[in-house]
Amino acid sequence: MARKRKRSLLEKVINSPTEKEHGTSPNLTKYWLQRYDLFSKYDQGIEMDEEGWYSVTPEEIAINQAERCRGKVVIDCFSGVGGNTIQFAKVCSSVIAIDIDPVKVEMAINNAMVYGVNDRVDYIVGDFVHLAPSLKGDVLFLSPPWGGPMYNKVKSYTLDMLQPKDGYELFQIAQSITPNIIMFLPRNVDIAQLEELAWLSSPPLSLEIEENCVGGKIKAITAYFSCSVV
Repeated sequence: MARKRKRSLLEKVINSPTEKEHGTSPNLTKYWLQRYDLFSKYDQGIEMDEEGWYSVTPEEIAINQAERCRGKVVIDCFSGVGGNTIQFAKVCSSVIAIDIDPVKVEMAINNAMVYGVNDRVDYIVGDFVHLAPSLKGDVLFLSPPWGGPMYNKVKSYTLDMLQPKDGYELFQIAQSITPNIIMFLPRNVDIAQLEELAWLSSPPLSLEIEENCVGGKIKAITAYFSCSVV
C-alpha cells in the first residue's frame, strides 16, 4: 500500500500543470528530480525544453568550468538553455552565447535574467560552424549535442558521435579562433582521441582531463586544451 501511494505522488508531481509547462514528461522524471542540481534557482522561473533537461550542464560543474575562465572573453558555442552561460557571465569579462535554436536562446535569456546576469551576455541565434570566421575570444567552450541520453549505452563514446559535426572537425574550427578550448563530454568518451587532438595540433597543446562529479557520481568529462594554463 505504501509503495502504491509513493508512486501515485510521483505521477501527480510529474503530471502537474507547472511541470508540463516546463516541458517535462515521464521519460524525463530522473532529470526533473535533479532540477536543483541543474539550476539552484529552478523555482524562480527557470525555463527548459525537453532537450535542455538532459543536456544542460549541472550547476556545480558549470561553476567550476567558469572559474577556469575568470576575467576572459568566453564564447559558449552551443549555449542551449544557458546553464554554462550564466556561470561564465558571473566571473568572465564578457560572454558570447550562440545557439541555432531561437527558442533555446529565449529560454537562455530568461534564465540569465533569473540569475541577474543577462546584461553581461551577447546572444546570437545562429550556427557556430558558420559564424566561426567572424568570432573572437580568449576561451572557446564546446558542449555540442551528444546525441541524446542514450550516449551512455555505448562502451566507448567516440568523437565522431558528436553533433552537428564530428569532434575532430569542431576542434579544428575552434582552433581557428583560439587554442584555449574547453570540451564538455560524456564520461565514457575515448580519452585517447582527446590526447590525439592535443598532440596533433600545431603547435601541440597541453591537455588536462577533469572528471566531473555530482553527488559523488561521475557525470561527465571536461577536457581543457591550451598553449598555457587557461
